[in-house]
Formats: sequence, structure tokens, C-alpha cells
Amino acid sequence: MDVAELQVFLTVAAERSFSRAAERLHRTQPAVSQAVRRLEEGIGERLFDRSSKGGRLTEAGELLLGYAQRLVQLKAEAEGAVRELQELRRGRVLIGANEGAVHVLLPIVERFRAEHPEARVEVRRSSARQIPSEVLGRGLDFGVLTFPARERGLRSLPLGDDELAMLIHPGHPFARRSSVTMEEVGRQTVIAHNEASPARERVLRLYEQRHTAINIQIALPSLDGIKRAVEMGLGVALLPKRCALAEIARGQLAAVRVSQLRLPRQVRLVYRRSGEMSQAAAAFVDAARAVAREG
Repeated sequence: MDVAELQVFLTVAAERSFSRAAERLHRTQPAVSQAVRRLEEGIGERLFDRSSKGGRLTEAGELLLGYAQRLVQLKAEAEGAVRELQELRRGRVLIGANEGAVHVLLPIVERFRAEHPEARVEVRRSSARQIPSEVLGRGLDFGVLTFPARERGLRSLPLGDDELAMLIHPGHPFARRSSVTMEEVGRQTVIAHNEASPARERVLRLYEQRHTAINIQIALPSLDGIKRAVEMGLGVALLPKRCALAEIARGQLAAVRVSQLRLPRQVRLVYRRSGEMSQAAAAFVDAARAVAREG
């Protein structure tokens, strides 16, 4: 059953005339009659009573009418949805990132949304270790990593550098210093994230190697909560400096370098090397490249 033939059928039924339907469709009357005849042959039933001057529907024609209207409408909706996707009006970009990486994404999202305001961006909280496999498995369009992905099927776009720093209240005695030692940090009340991460594991391992204690007294479930606690003077925190740039600029927090714990790293956007990329995903890569160049 051809949708184009159904459209001809609906037009004849609406006009109650083969000749008027032909005019409306900008086709010849024989072409309209032939399209209806092919439809009738496919169904095995007459759809119009040829003895009637008004193009009256037969019982089979009445039955088909509602289905034909729904099928033609569904075709129009499908074409419209694809067209909107191509125009990025309903495109979606799905990104995996841990909490610490979200701040790197925001300038890219800002640029992308400015150019494509109706496209949807969703950032899922994902473990950094799981991101490569999720991107390769098409569960994610992109992932944000702070280490090189070993998987050969991934491309990597550098977004910028980052390093760990000690975040403290601006009134803290260390705020005027350019750097502190691991031992000095370890004697402070340290506020940490209560979820394990590669960065946290590296910090704890370095303290173990130096046989130095670190006084983690407060564990919180979010970076925003940790930053707020530091602002309140409840302790200090070892976090990626990029995640607190806004608070540092506003004077709410200060960042002090811990020379042995800088752990410099490059933040990367990863995506599949092969396979078709959606219009929205391709536009997001362009936005990421533009932000990285400016950054």
C-alpha cells in the first residue's frame, strides 16, 4: 500500500470528484484514476462507486478512509521529525562526565546552545573508567576524561589543562602564600568527596608513599557542597582548580598550589572515531573546537 496512492484516495474522497482531485493535485484525471485503481487492486476491493456521479465511497472505501488519514498524517509527522532533527531543533547530545568535569563543559554548552537553542544537551554523571566503553557502545555521544583513552576507536579533543589545588577560605592564614607542602595540608581539616575517584586515589597513594597523614574529617556528596563548606571556613579541600574559578574570581575562595600534589592533567573530549555522527553531535564538536581555541 503506497502512501502516495493513499493521498490520492483521500483527495478524491474529500473532493467527491476525480476531476476536482486531479486539479487539486496538479495531475491529470487519468493519472488520478490509475493511482486509485492500483490501490483497489492491491486491496482487492472497489473503493468508489463508479456509478455515482459524486464519487461516493463504497463500504471498503469508508473503512479505509480513517486508516488512510492516520497513515498520511504519520508520514507527515515522521518527515517533520527528521527535518527538525536535521535542523537541530530536536537534536540531542548525550555526554558522560564525572562531577569535576562538568565545569569544563559549560562554556561549550553555552556556545552550542547560542547557535542551536532548541537542541537538547544532557550530561550524565558517569564514572571516568566507564566512559570509553559507553561512548564506543553508543550509550553516549561524548565523554570527558582527564587521562588518555587507550581504546583505539576513540578520538580525543583537548579542551584545556587543569591541576589540583588547595581551596581555602580567603581569610585563612595560607591564603597569602603561593604554595604549601603536603604535610601542611595534611594537618588541616580536609573536606573530601565521599565517592572514590582516580584523583582521590592518587592523592591518598602519594600521602602513603611519603608516610604522611591527611586529616579528612568531612566527606560530602557534591563539589558544590565541598566548595560551600570551604567558604564557611569548615576546612580546606583538594580539588581541580578549574571547578572553582568563578568563586576564586568573586573572592569567595582562594587557591594555593601544593607543589607535590599539582597532578597536572589535560581535559579531553572523547568521541567515536568511526560511524555516522548526528547533526547535533557534529555541531557540538565544532563548538568544542572553537572554545578550545579561545581557551
